Amino acid sequence: MPETPAVPAETSSTVSKSAPLLSVVVPVLNEEANVGPLIAEIRAALADVCAFEIVFVDDGSTDQTSAKLAELRRDVTELRVLTHSKRSGQSAGLRSGITAARGRLIATLDGDGQNDPADIPALLRAWQADTGAAPLMVTGHRVNRRDTWTKRRASRIANALRRSMLGDDNPDTGCSLKLFERALFLRFPYFDHMHRFMPALAKREGARVTVVPVNHRARHAGASKYRIFDRLAVGIPDLLGMVWLMRRAPANLTVTEAGAHEGGPHA
Repeated sequence: MPETPAVPAETSSTVSKSAPLLSVVVPVLNEEANVGPLIAEIRAALADVCAFEIVFVDDGSTDQTSAKLAELRRDVTELRVLTHSKRSGQSAGLRSGITAARGRLIATLDGDGQNDPADIPALLRAWQADTGAAPLMVTGHRVNRRDTWTKRRASRIANALRRSMLGDDNPDTGCSLKLFERALFLRFPYFDHMHRFMPALAKREGARVTVVPVNHRARHAGASKYRIFDRLAVGIPDLLGMVWLMRRAPANLTVTEAGAHEGGPHA
C-alpha cells in the first residue's frame, strides 16, 4: 500500500465562513496537455453558479504537468496546486485535495478530461434541492461512455459484483464526478483505492446517495492509467475488505445534542 502523503498542518483547520461554497478537487498524473483546457472548462462551468476554488493534486508526475500547473496558477486566481513527493495513487490524491480544501462542498473529477465540468452545476442543483435530514452524496452516471469495449465490459462486471456484495445500488461508482460535503468525506475510513467505494462508504456513514446522468468524453491527449488486470489484482481484496467494513458499521445509531436547534443540513 502506498505511503499516505503528509498533509500541510494548516489544512487541518476548520473551514472558515469566508471560504468558497465549492472546492473542485482533481488528482492528476502526467496530464500536461489536459490540465489547461480542464481548468478553463471548470471556470466557465462555475463562473455564474457559486463561489469556488480549484484544487489540483499532482501525484508525482514525471512530465511537464507540474510546470504547466505552476504557469496556470499565476493567472488563475481560483487555482491551488498540491504536489505529492512521489506517486501515491488516486485515493491519496483525493484525500490530500479534500483535506486541504476550504469549501463546504467538494466536487471531484478525473484529470484526463473525460468527465465534463459542465455537469457540475447539475450535481450542485440536485444537492441544493434535497430536503432530507441525512447528508447527501450526488454521483454521476456515465450513460454514454466513450471508452473501449474492454474497459466498459470490465466496469459493468465490477459494478455488478460490487452491488451484489455491498448493496450500494449505484450503477456507476467508477465515475469520478461526484459532489458531497467535505465533512462527510472526512468521516470515511481511509485506505488505498477507497475512491472506488465512495457511495458505499457514504451509506456506511448514514448518508444517502442519488445518481445524476452525466456526459462522458473520449480522451484527447495523454495515456490512460487504467490497467484491467492490475485493478483486478487489488480489486477483489479491496471488495472483501469493504464487505468487512460494511458489516461492522454502527447499526441504527442516532446522536442528538442537548439544546441543539433544529434545522436541515442545507440551511
